[in-house]
Amino acid sequence: MITRIKSSIYLMFLMLSVTTCFCFAEERILFMAGAAAQPVVEDLAKAFEKKTGIKVDTSIGGSGMLLSQIKLAKKGDVYFPGSIDFIEKAKKEGHIDESTITPIVYLVPAINVQRGNPHKINKLKDLCKPGLKVAIAQPETVCLGVFAVEMVENLFNPEEKKAFRNNLVTYTESCEKTANMISLKTADAVIGWSVFESWNPDLIETVKLDPSEIIRISYLAVAVTKYAGNPDSAKKFIEFMKSPEGLDFFRKFNYFITPEEALNYVGEKKPVGGIPYNVPKDWLE
Repeated sequence: MITRIKSSIYLMFLMLSVTTCFCFAEERILFMAGAAAQPVVEDLAKAFEKKTGIKVDTSIGGSGMLLSQIKLAKKGDVYFPGSIDFIEKAKKEGHIDESTITPIVYLVPAINVQRGNPHKINKLKDLCKPGLKVAIAQPETVCLGVFAVEMVENLFNPEEKKAFRNNLVTYTESCEKTANMISLKTADAVIGWSVFESWNPDLIETVKLDPSEIIRISYLAVAVTKYAGNPDSAKKFIEFMKSPEGLDFFRKFNYFITPEEALNYVGEKKPVGGIPYNVPKDWLE
């Protein structure tokens, strides 16, 4: 009899403990963000958490790497890659909820150099000058690398392509690491985004491209994944990102909030997002 009473008390205590854990479980989401938004991600997550009480864990990296993690681990609530190309890939492969795809901000390709532009780089083909150290993002896994290869393949003749590739010192793993190649002076120039200058204005200078050198502009779009554990919270986070309060975080770093802002900067009408580019195999070796 005493044993039964002890067992009943233990069972009641266990049930109470489990119930308590469920009642006080912290609501949280995982934000998978491409490094094209690196300066904004943490502040955006903290502001949303303060506003709603919903915890936002962040994972920042190359868009392709993050998509691979989403596919393999079947985890992640919000996917925010560095260009529309990887959103389209995620949609095609069935990893995101198409109804939640939301454009957030816009990006324009540019050349980024060390402050003062010591090598006098003024146009895209200047990257073919002998002796320059040039870097681009990994075109297989980073959106920025896709844009770089697309421009080189479409705008350079065979001799210029060869000269450009002779100057390539590395592929970088993310937008953040591409910008850091200039900050750390391990490259003389990179094909990057115009916003890189705002990431580190003391060390990075943006060389604006001529409209004829820009094939298309990019935009950062976000979506809820098919594996979201908290889809409603993920949707709330996207609404916050698109709100005036959320967009202010991007404005601080000179991201373009509308396509019109980006196209006014370019100075000519260009495709917004455009057709996703398939990188030739010889760039992936």
